[in-house]
Amino acid sequence: MDNIVTVDGPSGVGKGTLSQWLCNKTGFLLLDSGAIYRALAYGSIVEKISETDIDALVTLAINLPVSFYATNVLYDNKDVTASIRNEETAAIASKIASITEVRTALLERQKSFYNKGSGLVADGRDMGTVVFPKAKVKLFLTASAAERAKRRVKQLKSQGVDAILTQITLDIEQRDERDRTRLSSPLVPASDAIIIDTTYLSIEKVYQIAEKALWDNGILK
Repeated sequence: MDNIVTVDGPSGVGKGTLSQWLCNKTGFLLLDSGAIYRALAYGSIVEKISETDIDALVTLAINLPVSFYATNVLYDNKDVTASIRNEETAAIASKIASITEVRTALLERQKSFYNKGSGLVADGRDMGTVVFPKAKVKLFLTASAAERAKRRVKQLKSQGVDAILTQITLDIEQRDERDRTRLSSPLVPASDAIIIDTTYLSIEKVYQIAEKALWDNGILK
């Protein structure tokens, strides 16, 4: 898998921004695995499926009517890009993502995004450890919960949404705990991942570190 780059890490560390930049730099396709889990969460809301109804969630995951068009996410051919980015959907996605059966149901779906001829940038939480463990370059982004909360509040306010910093910080810490301690595919960097702490780094500096990794590993020539 010489043309796969994985970008893992918790929410708010800059994975999406870096992944888009990497796609532009390499011409690779993008797999936004977080959007798949959020689409599943959105579907569970639409279908009124409880977070504890594992059988129904697995069935929905197997038949998930999600597709991507450019940077937009479609659910049953409806553009839900904005809907899946709200806090309610994110919270549900975090909870159902901890269910082993759900992760297993979505694993092959994620692997199917790889086309050797096109190359792939895979953005998620277990791309380098579970989905594409043989990826050529594995990046793991991290940042303090306090900094990530500030970024999220700023983002929400720019969208005209009121947000309380203490509540957002608590939500992030709880989500991190679920991700780190789940039995299936816990959020940990791959043993060969390049770890980038974005707490005090500009996005330009993050780009520089990532670009060097691509050159060092022969993806950029």
